[in-house]
Amino acid sequence: MNGAESLVRSLLASDVDVCFTNPGTSEMHFVAALDHVPGMRSVLALFEGVATGAADGYWRMARKPASTLLHLGPGLANGLSNLHNAKKAGSGIVNIVGEHASTHIALDAPLTADIEGIARPMSAWVHTSLSTADVGADAARAVQQARTTPGRVATLILPGDTAWTEGGAVAEALAPEAPERPDAALVEEAARALAGEGSLLLLGAGALTEENLALAGKIAAATGCALMSEWANPRTERGAGRVAIPRVPYPIDLALKALEPYGKIVLLGAREPIGFFAYPGKPARLTRPDADFVPLATAAMDTGAALEALVAATGAAAKSALIEAASLPDLPPLSPLTPETIAPVIANAIREGTILVDETVSSGGYLPAATKGAPQHSLLQNNGGSIGYGLSVSVGAAVACPDRKVLALISDGSGMYVPQGLWTMAREGLDVTIVILANRAYNILRGELTNVGVQNPGPRAIDMLSLDRPTLDWVSLARGMGVEATRVEDTAQLALALDAGLEAPGPVLIEAVM
Repeated sequence: MNGAESLVRSLLASDVDVCFTNPGTSEMHFVAALDHVPGMRSVLALFEGVATGAADGYWRMARKPASTLLHLGPGLANGLSNLHNAKKAGSGIVNIVGEHASTHIALDAPLTADIEGIARPMSAWVHTSLSTADVGADAARAVQQARTTPGRVATLILPGDTAWTEGGAVAEALAPEAPERPDAALVEEAARALAGEGSLLLLGAGALTEENLALAGKIAAATGCALMSEWANPRTERGAGRVAIPRVPYPIDLALKALEPYGKIVLLGAREPIGFFAYPGKPARLTRPDADFVPLATAAMDTGAALEALVAATGAAAKSALIEAASLPDLPPLSPLTPETIAPVIANAIREGTILVDETVSSGGYLPAATKGAPQHSLLQNNGGSIGYGLSVSVGAAVACPDRKVLALISDGSGMYVPQGLWTMAREGLDVTIVILANRAYNILRGELTNVGVQNPGPRAIDMLSLDRPTLDWVSLARGMGVEATRVEDTAQLALALDAGLEAPGPVLIEAVM
């Protein structure tokens, strides 16, 4: 058995059975091993950012890591943007990165790079296998690291000679360390804080499962505290019959207003709220200066255990969770597509069990309120802020949950970062309906011009934020990569196209011109 085969067998032994891949020469022995080691599903991506983003989406839905296979330093570098998003989301990923054979590195061939140095900023664990005999054990350790709560990016670098040399051994799976449980004294402090007026329980990663939201709803019923979540979360269970909580708004002025009433804030899987950016004359911290925080549990801790302990400490066990009655909004009359008119159309289109991938950027402000009463669904958001995550995450979510429909809402500018994801959807026959919100501008940045104090921007500034000359043609782009596509320009057309797309098997793209 060579090192590459021991790697594949060791990954499978650790229950890693999906690989999102864009290989090169140094990874050919791994590719060859796939032919004679059954059990590993390999999904080809035409760009490494699709592979890394897909692994992020896979973790969020499957709750176990996938692997990626990347070619040397430049291949890893191409995937870093979505690894940044995965790191911020706490997604467990095992990157396998090929390296030159050890005898070749000293020759400084054109693709020679500091792979460990490239990997470290986005990885919690980086290691290079030093011999064929080590490869299997190194793979098991990489998976163990990826499974560490809340999930980590682990990067294993495999020199070519360790892959092709005989002498590999299969390693058994290693259990990850159990997450830390909440401190009893902090639980009591949090319970006292929430019992007072002006108190807020702020939830983040890991705390937004259906079960945990129900526990939070019990605590709110017992204490009268408010509930809120961070602006962006890896996965939130939403829809009718579930505890619905508002998010901290993205626009800084709205966030300051939303958080101003709260002087006692308990953090559970969340950080102290800060703005995405610094703005002239505005605070970086979004809470009022005198706010007191109780850091009950970080995202790396057992947030479910923290909520259960808080339920006991607040006497909330016998309470019923506060679930707001919510119904679907009425469909708007025939009208042009705007953020306000699109939201109710989307809400009415959602099916039970839909996975809603949100990369709407400036066009999604009305969606949270509109979708509160929609059928129960999972919401995936961009935690890292690096745009171009949505199409890739949709690939991974669809691979993880082939029995659930993925509805991806993607801004046109964001979608152009990784349009190659469409090709992978077509190749794999993934059940994804994509709505491209085509406002033909980097519209979010037009608002940011005002936020940073730029008044009356001139034509050159506006031109840098416009997606025209030429206008993007998403229908042609999608069809060119094998995805059926249509263009719509009003609410009635969008509703009909969504209904058809969500009923059809395989990927469908709708370009919604705003």
